Amino acid sequence: MEKATFAAGCFWGIEDRFRKVKGVIDVQSGYTGGTVKNPTYEQVCSHTTGHAEAVEILFDPTKVTYEELLAIFWKIHDPTSWHRQGPDVGSQYRSAIFTHGPHQLESALRSKEALEKSGRFSSPIVTEIVPAGPFYRAEEYHQRYHEKHGGSCSL
Repeated sequence: MEKATFAAGCFWGIEDRFRKVKGVIDVQSGYTGGTVKNPTYEQVCSHTTGHAEAVEILFDPTKVTYEELLAIFWKIHDPTSWHRQGPDVGSQYRSAIFTHGPHQLESALRSKEALEKSGRFSSPIVTEIVPAGPFYRAEEYHQRYHEKHGGSCSL
C-alpha cells in the first residue's frame, strides 16, 4: 500500500471523490502543511496554523497508480485559484500536493508541467508541490461527510 496526500479545497468533496476510485483502500480528511500540532477545525479556519484541508489516501498501486490519482486531482479543482475553491476562501483551501518520496515528487512535477503546457488553463497553476509532513486526522464529523449527510460529490 502507498499513501497520497492532496489539498484541493474543502476536504468533504475531495474525500468523497477519491473514495469512489477502484484501488483506493481508504481516505481520511485532515490537516497538513502547517506548524500547529493536532490542530482543530476552528484553529485551521482561524488562518493561524498554516494547515490546509487535505485528504490522505491509502491506495493499492497494483490497482491504481499515483499518476492516475494525480490526473483525478487536477480534474476535480481549479489549480489556478489562489487560496480559494468555489465559495471557500482562505489559505486552508489552497491547492497542494504533499509528496511521499522522490517518485511522487517527480511524478507531481511532471504532471504539473504537462498541464501547464497543455493550454487547458489561461492562468498560471498555483498548486504547491512539497514533501509531506505530519497529517492530522480531522474530527470525526468531517470523515465521510457526504455519506453521513446524504450528499454526494459532483466533482
